[in-house]
Amino acid sequence: MAGDRTGQIRRGVVELAVLGLLAQGQRYGSQIVEELGARPALALTAGTVYPLLSRLLKGGLIDSTWQESPVGPPRKYYRLTPAGRAAEADLRAAWASVRDTLDDLLKEAR
Repeated sequence: MAGDRTGQIRRGVVELAVLGLLAQGQRYGSQIVEELGARPALALTAGTVYPLLSRLLKGGLIDSTWQESPVGPPRKYYRLTPAGRAAEADLRAAWASVRDTLDDLLKEAR
């Protein structure tokens, strides 16, 4: 049951998680999947990450470039656009507000 609830919460913050990683610097798709996977509460599959990247590209929040890889074929790297930086800041502020409000509410419930 707890896993189902974590999944529901995770779906609400997926975009912020990806934008937050890209705010730290450019990354390629499987790198994003791996970095999120290292955080169990944010572990996402490639089937979730790649469609989100496509949507963010179409929305102008990120852009991409192909770069040679030191091992294997070229990789598609993603990075935030100025609009993406603004969206990440807005989502970060919204998340902080919701988190702080919920923390206060839950403290009152004890």
